Amino acid sequence: MEGSIPDSVRITTLPNGFRVATDRMDSVETTSLGVWAGVGTRHEPAEHNGVAHLLEHMAFKGTTRRSARDIVVEIEDVGGFLNAYTGREQTAFYAKVLAEDTGLAVDILADLLQNSVFDADELVRERAVVLQEIGQAEDTPDDIIFDRFQEVAFPDQAMGRPVLGRAEIVRDLPRDVVAGYMASRYRADRMVLAASGKLEHDRLVDLAAKLFDRLPTGPSVVPEPARYGGGDNRAQRELEQVHLVLGFDGVGFDHPDYYVAAVLSQLLGGGMSSRLFQEIREKRGLVYSIHSFTSSYQDGGLFAVYAGTGEEEVAELLPVVCDELNKVTTDMSAAEVARAAAQLKAATLMAREKPSARCEQLASQLLIYGRPIPPAEVVARIDAVTVGDLVRLAQRLFATKPCLTALGPVARVMPYDALVGRLG
Repeated sequence: MEGSIPDSVRITTLPNGFRVATDRMDSVETTSLGVWAGVGTRHEPAEHNGVAHLLEHMAFKGTTRRSARDIVVEIEDVGGFLNAYTGREQTAFYAKVLAEDTGLAVDILADLLQNSVFDADELVRERAVVLQEIGQAEDTPDDIIFDRFQEVAFPDQAMGRPVLGRAEIVRDLPRDVVAGYMASRYRADRMVLAASGKLEHDRLVDLAAKLFDRLPTGPSVVPEPARYGGGDNRAQRELEQVHLVLGFDGVGFDHPDYYVAAVLSQLLGGGMSSRLFQEIREKRGLVYSIHSFTSSYQDGGLFAVYAGTGEEEVAELLPVVCDELNKVTTDMSAAEVARAAAQLKAATLMAREKPSARCEQLASQLLIYGRPIPPAEVVARIDAVTVGDLVRLAQRLFATKPCLTALGPVARVMPYDALVGRLG
């Protein structure tokens, strides 16, 4: 079902394996660009959990050519924007500038990724900043609940550890570990310079060849396989709401049911017309917020439902959620499948109106699949999903060992054994 790549997209691989990918948009005056590396939290050893995220912070704290202040002043002098993020399988350093300032942005990105000095004094300060970030996440229940869910779903392994890291580890991470992580994990052939907007591909290739000439090459670190566990974790906390995530063993990026899972999630809890929203919020008034989601990785994934509800309502909530999951294994109409598919297709095509979304998508697809996925191919794969596909996947998903995480006044949350008995 592979489609042809749009004429706007071009890809060049440099001799060191570093890829340059562009998606030209002549209708805009800006360029969104960044470097995506196929490395993240799951590539960390347990004793250094949080180093990938701390490294992302430290890259902005000075290079052999620029101080920390110089980095932000130079990009903001031209009205540009510079940031980064760390995920479980990818880390990104990205910028947005006016088209004429693309060269400056590429130069700064190359400087961050090849010339960072990891100053010891800056490391002390930035550790403190990251510890504040970890503390803020702990104070945000509808944020930290997902980290706890991930840990229960993938226990005692890299895939289950928090992206921000654990405070007791981050507090003591030494400079040589942070610098060594970049030297050992960031490999040219696992990195992509992606750009979208008003640009010239050949000029970007020339800049990359000149500026990214000192990236390490050689074998990449292979992470341990993801092993879904499942189980139960509930923590009593004095909150106004109970935050819940109920999940199951899902599908990876390469799984034949990847798009089936996406349509199923949309149908079940992806919008205001979805089953969960209509039954649980609109009909019963049990929640303010409820949605389903999928998380896919190279070798596995999760399918889950999040809800936030009151202490009194939680006793009714989970049984109703289980009933809706059971219903979707047998009862589904062609009309609601078509509606869910239409929502996904619209989201896919609407995202292409933004250079930043095109840029990120292009880089991620190259790291995951080794090729860009044309929008027409995505639409065709969504359109190919049938009622039978959805019923089959739902039956498989909801027969796996569930993973339940609850945070807040949890006394009335359904016992785990009762939950298991209610499903199927």
